[in-house]
Amino acid sequence: MSRSVAILAFDQMEALDFVGPFEGLSTANRMAFRQGREQPFEAMSVVVTSRMTARAGLSILVDRQLREVHEANVVLVPGGVTGDVESNEWLMSRLASVASNAELVASVCTGVFVLAAAGVVTTEEVTTHWEDLDELSTKFPDLRVRRDVRWVDQGHVVTSAGISAGIDISLYLVQRLASLELAEATARQMDYDWRH
Repeated sequence: MSRSVAILAFDQMEALDFVGPFEGLSTANRMAFRQGREQPFEAMSVVVTSRMTARAGLSILVDRQLREVHEANVVLVPGGVTGDVESNEWLMSRLASVASNAELVASVCTGVFVLAAAGVVTTEEVTTHWEDLDELSTKFPDLRVRRDVRWVDQGHVVTSAGISAGIDISLYLVQRLASLELAEATARQMDYDWRH
């Protein structure tokens, strides 16, 4: 079964938080195709506006706006500078609605702050970039913040550490939603030293 994956894009997001998971999932599709299997993911980028600029000025055109997304099997939120996203009430409400119907919700780096602000995570074990662990604990004291891990799987929600951990989490999602064999083939194709 092919799963739709909505990857949120927003101004001042960390580029690798967005592109790393996108590359992991799209490479998994290529590897599945080579193996004669159905492609497991339909990755799409979604944003509040039709164009946004990541940190350091990288401009990204996206597939569709969040208002057009009514459901997705997987919702993934990258990190970056998230203050404006967290304070956008419409966006938080819309994200919470789409996430509530998703099979799985994931975050990379400070994307977990967005999930917490939207009420998607409230008391779960989570992680984020090492530099933001204390702030996450202070800002959302009911969350159980894990240190020194690349990702945390709480069933409905998977969170990861910072930046390059977005690649790790994408490979983990391939393992969890498709197969370990495909995840390992994907990591090898990406020439990435994945330690699952």
